[in-house]
Amino acid sequence: MSRLSVAVIAILAVAAVLLSSTLFIVRQTEQVLVLQFGEIVHQIDKPGLHVKAPFIQNVVPFDRRLLLVDLPNEEVILGDQRRLIVDTFTVFRITDPLKFYQAVGPLADNIRGRLNSIVTGSLRRVLGTNTLLDVLSADRERIMSTIRTQVNNEMRNFGVNVVDVRIRRADLPEENTQAILARMQSERQRVAAQARAEGAEASARIKADADRERTVLLADAHATADKLRGEGEAEATHTYAQAFGQDPGFFSIWRTLQGYRDIFERGGGRIVVTPDNDYLKLLQTQPTIPDK
Repeated sequence: MSRLSVAVIAILAVAAVLLSSTLFIVRQTEQVLVLQFGEIVHQIDKPGLHVKAPFIQNVVPFDRRLLLVDLPNEEVILGDQRRLIVDTFTVFRITDPLKFYQAVGPLADNIRGRLNSIVTGSLRRVLGTNTLLDVLSADRERIMSTIRTQVNNEMRNFGVNVVDVRIRRADLPEENTQAILARMQSERQRVAAQARAEGAEASARIKADADRERTVLLADAHATADKLRGEGEAEATHTYAQAFGQDPGFFSIWRTLQGYRDIFERGGGRIVVTPDNDYLKLLQTQPTIPDK
C-alpha cells in the first residue's frame, strides 16, 4: 500500500471520528442538554440532527415521555386513628431538563428518592385528615387530587410535572384485618342468631294459630255432624213412625229381619232363646202379611 493511500485512510478515519463527535441525533422522545466541561451550554428540544463541539462537549438526553415510579408500601394513620398500608405509584414527566439536571443529575432514576419522600409526606398529611370510609368511597378522587396538587407543587423545583398520583391498593395491617374479620364474624353470628330466634318465634306463632284453627274447625265439624246426625235420626224416627202407623204388621216383619241381619250376617253369631219364643218364627214359617 502506498503512502498516499495510507494518508487518505488516516484522513478519512480522523474525519469520521470528528464527524461522530460533532453530529448527534435528538429523537422525538428526547430532550437534550449539551454540556461543556460539566457546564450547561444549551438545551435542545427539537428532534433531528444537531452539531456540537467535538471532544469538549457531550450530550445528556432526557426522556420526554410519561415516566412511572412505583413507590414502596407506606403505613399511614388516618383521621379516625386507623392504620392503613398504602401502595401508590406516580406518573411524571421531565419538563425542564436544566432544573432536573441541576437537582438530581443526568439519570432519571435519581428522582425516585426525592419523589418517594415528597409523596409519602403528602400522603401522611392528606390521609391524616380523612377517615377510612373517605378513602374507600367516591371521595377518594378528591383525596388523590389534593395529594397530586401538593406533590406537583413541590416537584416543580426539580423540573418535573407530576401528572398523577394513585393508590393502587390500600390494606389494613394484618392484626387490624384479623380483628375486623373477628368483629364481622361476631356480627354475622349475632344476626344469624337473631334471625333464627325470630324464625322460631314466627314458627311457634304459626303452629299455635294453626292448632287453634284446627280445634275450632273440628269443633264446628263435630257440632255440625251431631246436628245433622240428630236431624237424620229424628227424620228416620219420624219416617219409622209413619211407616209403623200405616202398616204395623209389615213394620214388625221388617224389624225382625233387620235383627236377623245384624246377628247372622258376619257368621258365628249366637242367640239363646226358649223353644216357644216367637223371635225365630220367621225362620220356621212363612210370614203372612195381613190385608189392609
